[in-house]
Amino acid sequence: MKTLDKYIGKTVLTGILIVLLILVGLFTFFEFIDEIDDIGKQRYGLLQAVQYVALEIPIFVYNLFPYAALLGTLLGLGLLANNSELIVMRATGISTVRIVMSALKVGLILTLLVVLIGEFVAPITGQYANNMRAIAQSEHERQRMVFLTRYGFWSRDKLDFINIRTIYPDGGFGGITLYEFDSEQKLESITKAKNAFYEKGKWLLKDVEKHIIEATKVTRPYLDTVVWKAILSPELVKIVVIRPNKLSSLGLYKYIQYLHKNGQRTTKYELAFWTRLGYPLVCITMIFLATPFVFGSLRTVSVGQRVLVGALIGVVFHMLNQTMGNMGLVYNLYPIVSALLPPMLFLAIALILMRRII
Repeated sequence: MKTLDKYIGKTVLTGILIVLLILVGLFTFFEFIDEIDDIGKQRYGLLQAVQYVALEIPIFVYNLFPYAALLGTLLGLGLLANNSELIVMRATGISTVRIVMSALKVGLILTLLVVLIGEFVAPITGQYANNMRAIAQSEHERQRMVFLTRYGFWSRDKLDFINIRTIYPDGGFGGITLYEFDSEQKLESITKAKNAFYEKGKWLLKDVEKHIIEATKVTRPYLDTVVWKAILSPELVKIVVIRPNKLSSLGLYKYIQYLHKNGQRTTKYELAFWTRLGYPLVCITMIFLATPFVFGSLRTVSVGQRVLVGALIGVVFHMLNQTMGNMGLVYNLYPIVSALLPPMLFLAIALILMRRII
């Protein structure tokens, strides 16, 4: 039986990997086509575009694997069905459940590997890619950007350093701290502002507490507003803000706690968090969805027809998943419901279909 498990697993594994390679290749190509328009902006050349796209591959693998699992299982088991191998297996007393479990074992191993990529590799490479791209496209070579840390966003602007704790949806910022240095790299002043807005090429800092450091004393004037001329622009800050779907589960959890402490809305990030936790369920559901069609009405159809059916199932699932997510954000549904309802629904459909062929 172990030999049979290996044979089925190898066939399904080959199908999933081939489909995943094709899908990732297509999405990588389209991503590179999108980046061509930005080639030539400042120091962003062909090499930087290729590097950026290559660093995005792990997130493509993570996002596309559930659909590759669906199509790959359809192709792998479909090949066995076309060669009448499934009929022989069942004629010798091997149950449909056993065949499905053999395919599922491979799917679970691959799911674990992809989850590790999504949690530990993709966030790092995605962060570096966005950072590299933002720096290369910035208008000033001396401007540098650092990503979100537990202490907010950091940026260098000539001799100055700025820390931003909060980014508001309307384009404003909160929790601004500006460190100003002289040409000898000596700290001249520390400016703290509760809010900041960018108008006509200048930062307008409000509710300001300024620490002016002199040789013999430190003065602390309080000002309503302060104008700060800076290279840093809000557009650049927003370029490097990682989208929720590119954060790891731990990163999402920490950021949700950070938003809670600052009284900000967390629904979008909670939805992304529960979507990540439900990722293994989605992968398992895709494998289960493939098997009823192979043993059922699609057991004698061509490869092209199986691909079409798998693609249609994937499109329907994606649309339902996106619809539930958007409805959850609009109508303030529980994020766990919005995230887990689509895979649970499709899993129920798969189990019902499975019962008909067992």
